[in-house]
Amino acid sequence: MGEHTGEKLLIIGGVAAGATAAARARRLSESAEITLLERGPYVSYANCGLPYFIGGDITKREALLLQSPEGFHSRYRVNVQVNTEAVELDLAGKRVRARGADGSETWLNYDKLILAQGGQPIWPGMPGSDSDHVFKLWTVPDMDRIDGYIRDQQPKSAVVVGGGFIGLEMAEALVQRGLQTAVVELAPHVMAIADRELGMRIGEELSDHGVNVVTGVGVQSIDPAAKTVALSDGRALPAELVLFSVGVRPDLALAKAAGLAIGPSGGLQVDEHLKTSDPNVYAAGDMVEIVHRILGKTVRIPLAGPANRQGRLAASNALGRAQSYRGALGTSVVKVFHATAALTGLSAKAARAAGLDIGVATLHKEHHANYYPGAKLMLLQIVYERGTGKLLGAQAFGHAGVEKRVDVLATALAAGMTVHDLAELDLAYAPPYASANDPVNLIGFVAENDLSGFSPLVHPDQLVAELQGPNPPLVLDVRNPGECKVAMFPGAQMIPLDELRDRLGELPRDRRIAVYCKAGYRGHIALRILRDNGFADVANIAGGYLSLRHAMPGLGRI
Repeated sequence: MGEHTGEKLLIIGGVAAGATAAARARRLSESAEITLLERGPYVSYANCGLPYFIGGDITKREALLLQSPEGFHSRYRVNVQVNTEAVELDLAGKRVRARGADGSETWLNYDKLILAQGGQPIWPGMPGSDSDHVFKLWTVPDMDRIDGYIRDQQPKSAVVVGGGFIGLEMAEALVQRGLQTAVVELAPHVMAIADRELGMRIGEELSDHGVNVVTGVGVQSIDPAAKTVALSDGRALPAELVLFSVGVRPDLALAKAAGLAIGPSGGLQVDEHLKTSDPNVYAAGDMVEIVHRILGKTVRIPLAGPANRQGRLAASNALGRAQSYRGALGTSVVKVFHATAALTGLSAKAARAAGLDIGVATLHKEHHANYYPGAKLMLLQIVYERGTGKLLGAQAFGHAGVEKRVDVLATALAAGMTVHDLAELDLAYAPPYASANDPVNLIGFVAENDLSGFSPLVHPDQLVAELQGPNPPLVLDVRNPGECKVAMFPGAQMIPLDELRDRLGELPRDRRIAVYCKAGYRGHIALRILRDNGFADVANIAGGYLSLRHAMPGLGRI
């Protein structure tokens, strides 16, 4: 790109977005002078892999160091300065004051600047949080400190404060290192950004592997002498190691001091070209706010995938190759011991908070043909707009096939598809991989039936509210007697599906009926029998008993 001969591109931040921007910039221009500043000692490292090194899944530390300053210079001719912090940004003079590890300072000029400083973990200033057994996990040195502490001190117990992505990954890592581990989450369930059922399923998987899952309470203090953590409900948990993972704040000190505009969600404001309020400054990664592709408003989505793509586009735009960034969906996945949880787009609670009129369909289905060995039951939930059938979001949990379905649904979201489109998707089929109607097709069928009124759904949360109202529905259990002996909804009337046609006289015709089976399909058949026999107000409980039990405390697992 000859028009940029000799142009000076300065990038601040050398991990996901910054390293990607530097490499992309060199591919666009051999003549640009590219300098990358990184506050820490490492550049271009796999920060998403840090928990897996601590847990022992990744055995070679060097595998996480994707590029060295010397390697970056050899391959891309990028001048990388590690242990160098940008301390002042002079927008008028188009220069940055940088401070090295020895305290020396210098001014660096730029023609275009890319800010990719990311964020910093939120660190609560509670009593005891400055103790040497209390950690965060954000950088390679953080990882080294945790790993070294476990090897040297051999702690027996750990408390992870926060049940988000890093908290879940670290809970598993600490269990794998032999620590008796608890996860404390202030929200009613772990993975607070998800809906209740996904969060509860994750919590059960943690519990099944020995993790003490404590929700709905906070941490008040840490006792470094007793090695305990005091909770807001008065309990104390043993904690020879404490990890805080309660959220991330965008790193905005430099940008704010320079007068760059901050957006309504608290991130650095950028336009569709990732340009800040200064025409010569671009930004990418966890520090910026971007457009949510479903809501259409600016939000913060601090995830590595969007950060890398933003870095690439920021470099393109900074060097004159105009490309628009259309935003993100927040698509994400997390390993929870032997299970996988994934989500994309809006949760049901986020959609309702945005004022949308939504439907929620839930499916419990084997990830491939149930007659082929190894089929694993998978939870799949979608959120859709009632007026249009437009897909708004999806969540899934299971022990196989989860990420495949969520990636399909993320693609459908990006394409603006409806539940009707899901029902007709032509997806790959062979018994070891799927069923003739994939779970994505099936959940499209369920949502179509709900929208058309052919088989209306009632979400378990909605049912609980109705049961507490003035005209509670009759709950009808159409499972077999053996299933009902294991666990049953209190007060439900039991009529097995195969006896229903002969026992219609036992049911009231002037009362709403909410029907359920184990997972939903037999409930759908029962609903059609009732509707075709003159029962006007019938709904199928979405997800059947498998979903209903998460809305009703005390219902047993089956």
